[in-house]
Amino acid sequence: MGKSQQLRDAEHRHMRQKLRSPAGQQIYQRCKAMVEPVFGVLKQQRGLRQFRLRGLQRVGIEFTLAAIAYNLTRLYRR
Repeated sequence: MGKSQQLRDAEHRHMRQKLRSPAGQQIYQRCKAMVEPVFGVLKQQRGLRQFRLRGLQRVGIEFTLAAIAYNLTRLYRR
């Protein structure tokens, strides 16, 4: 096993331990309520299951446009 694999394993164990703590669970619950529904809406309702463009910069632009559209619809409904 290489050094990078050992480092990933150590980071994975540390993150698992952190998420199992009461404080970590509270943070994770808050994240689930705030962030994950947005990704679900973008994937399910907007059909953003894969990007149409290639390259990290272009994918970032495409995702930003999708997020702006999501935010605008939320603002319009309020």
